[in-house]
Amino acid sequence: MFGARGAVRRRSKDEAEKPFWISFADLMSALMVLFLVVMSVALSSITKKLTDQEVKQASHAEKIRIVMNAFHAAADSFNGLHPAADSTDFVRVYSDSNVINFGSRAQFSFNSSLLNSSQEQLLREFVPKILRIADQEGKEVLKRMVVEGFTDRQGTYLGNLDLSLDRSQRVLCALFAAPLLGEQPLSVAQLVRIRTLFMVGGYSFNSTKNTPAESRRVEMRIEFYGIEKDSVRESTPSGNFGTCAVGSR
Repeated sequence: MFGARGAVRRRSKDEAEKPFWISFADLMSALMVLFLVVMSVALSSITKKLTDQEVKQASHAEKIRIVMNAFHAAADSFNGLHPAADSTDFVRVYSDSNVINFGSRAQFSFNSSLLNSSQEQLLREFVPKILRIADQEGKEVLKRMVVEGFTDRQGTYLGNLDLSLDRSQRVLCALFAAPLLGEQPLSVAQLVRIRTLFMVGGYSFNSTKNTPAESRRVEMRIEFYGIEKDSVRESTPSGNFGTCAVGSR
């Protein structure tokens, strides 16, 4: 009996001396595993965010490419209406700068902001193509069309800045002008869309071309939304569009 009690006492003493807390090495191992799990989750989240951003960028770039292809096709079909025209008369679309250049169809005489009736008619013929693209292929990404006027290098900077603004304004005046006999008039809905989509700007003699005649021009620059689409204030309700005064130059 005494021997049995002694065995029990020894076993109880051995069990009492066993450590209750885990060892320091086990604790560090557990913390390391936990750290690796947390880092893996964080890296996975960051990688997913980067991947989502890349997908958005690729999708946005593809939508812009489709819009520019539509502009190229519109210019080609428009140029095909005048097969005998010289190459300088062609409407050209530049994807690298997002610019539509009308060549001699939107060039001005020296110190003048006036377009002849034929030039005005050609602009009115082409702009409906722009409106169609803006409301179809460009519905999600096309922000606005900026009509930019330019001059040659003769004269002063500020004088030419005023002239270049007059030239860009003259394009808008041509779009709102009364149609010629036999010409398809722009609808009220199209005129309202022009007012909301188009803006004007002047660049004086910045960005001149090879010759003074080529420099006295207007171009249309296509502006796109960024990936995160910013808001554009809507125009005032439709009404009387007014008239443009015939300039003295």
